[in-house]
Formats: sequence, C-alpha cells, structure tokens
Amino acid sequence: MNTRAWIVFLDESGVSPLPQIRRTSSPRGRTPLLRHRLNWKRASMAGALGYHSTDPHRGARLCFHLKPGSYGTAGLIEVLEQMKAFYRGERVVLVRDGLSAHWSRAMRAWVAEQDWLTLERLPAYAPELNPVELLWSSLKKRELANLAGDHLADVADATEQGIHRINANPRLPWSFLGHTALTIRPPHPPNLRKDQ
Repeated sequence: MNTRAWIVFLDESGVSPLPQIRRTSSPRGRTPLLRHRLNWKRASMAGALGYHSTDPHRGARLCFHLKPGSYGTAGLIEVLEQMKAFYRGERVVLVRDGLSAHWSRAMRAWVAEQDWLTLERLPAYAPELNPVELLWSSLKKRELANLAGDHLADVADATEQGIHRINANPRLPWSFLGHTALTIRPPHPPNLRKDQ
C-alpha cells in the first residue's frame, strides 16, 4: 500500500419519502401526529469519507452521490468516476464492505484499469468499522428525522442540507472516524488538540 494516499471509506444507504420516525417532545396531552403520503419510491446515496494517510492538515474529505433506485455495478462505477475527479488522480485506498456489486466481475475489470485506486475490504458484518455509517446516522437523526416529504425530491433536498452541515464542521468527519476506534497516523488531526 502506498503510504502517501487517501484512505477512503465507502458505503451506501437508502432513503425514501416515508419518514424516519424519531422521538420528539410535545405538551402533555398533545401527541404529535406525523401525516404523510404512502410513497414507496426510494433513492440510494453513496458516501465516501477520506482521510489523508500522512497529512491530517489536508482535512477530511466527503464525496457524496445520490440517485433514484438502487446501486448496481454500473451505478457504483459512476460513483468511483466521481471520486476519481474529486481526488484529481491522487492515490486512493478504498475501504468498502462485501456488497456483491463491489466485487463483481465488471467492477474488478474496471478497477484493474485504474492506477490511482487500491481496494481493501472491511471484515464481514463489521459496520461499526465504517465511519460512513455514522454519517448516515447523523443525517437520519437530524435532517431526515420525522420528515414527511411528499416527493423524493424533498428527501433529496434534506439529505443535501445535511451533507452541507457535515462539510461545514471539520470536526464531524474526524469524530466519525474516532467512533470506529480506527486511527490514521499521524494520530492528531489539525482540528483537535493533542490532549483530546
């Protein structure tokens, strides 16, 4: 593995106009009601959180992709093409789970032609090692919580607002990584004091 590379964690999740029910508060005797249209349309989102292996001053980078329907191999190759432009040809070590589309024959053939990309696989059944899972959790607890959108576009707009919120706070992506108990050397990102 090239030691001067971006370590990038990739994960996918789904969203729909059906609300993510979360607890809320209200005056006694006034139970909040959440009204929504029954809409089974879904969108898929892919998130890639990157941390530079040798230079934390470069910050964490978040690459995000949203599309109607679900991801197959062609959709994931589109995400990787976006990542290639995002990282402008810099070396990337991509860490991802065992989703079959990640390891299909077409995906392996595409990756074999990429000199900027190295693949690593997370252990099976270990979502707690992927900081992108915490990104999804943050979105679903804030922007998507109790959102009863009439259309998939409402959910997409709320999701993009959440991505902007996370990008605006440079500590959040590092906290997602810290929560996994994984470290990238050097251990102290620029936005945290050494005693934290």
